[in-house]
Amino acid sequence: MTYSGLDSKVVVVTGAAQGIGLGYAQRLAKEGATVALVDRSERIHDAAEGIGSAHVVDVSDPDSCAALAAALDSRYGRIDGLLNNAAIFSTLEMKPFWEITVEEWDLLMAVNLRGPWLVTSSMLPLLRKSAAASVVNVGADAVNMGRPGYLHYVASKGGVTGMTFSMSHELGEFGIRVNTLSHGPIYTEVARETVSPAQKEAMIARQALHRTGGPDDLTSLAAFLLSDDSSYLTGQTISVNGGLIHR
Repeated sequence: MTYSGLDSKVVVVTGAAQGIGLGYAQRLAKEGATVALVDRSERIHDAAEGIGSAHVVDVSDPDSCAALAAALDSRYGRIDGLLNNAAIFSTLEMKPFWEITVEEWDLLMAVNLRGPWLVTSSMLPLLRKSAAASVVNVGADAVNMGRPGYLHYVASKGGVTGMTFSMSHELGEFGIRVNTLSHGPIYTEVARETVSPAQKEAMIARQALHRTGGPDDLTSLAAFLLSDDSSYLTGQTISVNGGLIHR
């Protein structure tokens, strides 16, 4: 499937060096979009080869985000789409919330919650230059699962969902749409410390669809939300979880 207008759009994808983020960038490039791949890891240069431009950025740092905006302005002159995917998750050690250190809490919040706010704020002048801009914030259905073990992650993604709704109202006057793509367990080449094999099988058994989810299960929806085909859709949270939970 192809979506309207993506072949003329400039789209930024954060957290794009591997896993789901790289999958988003690959799908958008396949749709014809000009893609700027962003990650704090130098691996982004290899990941972006044949896909788009590579940018090493710390999404939690205002100066780094401002430098990204300046580079994109110089290179493209505008931004039509922003996919805020960068987050800390796969390396988390599951533990009771009272064992989470302040340092771990603050780092996760800086990337997962402050990051989308900073990047979107920095990109706003470029988004306003677009005729039909769209922002997609990546959430997590763990927010609605009451799942124990990583309260800081759940709290950060709950904040992302709330931020989307407020952003959609603040940016609507500029014709900029903002939605949350919220997903359940998705498995990629990235090793996950947060889920044991037994936990993985238990979650699959709870789903309506008894199979694992992969990046391809998300990338089509992301492309749709960034395309002109979703031009009247904003302020929404759309879940992709194989029927694990229902809103």
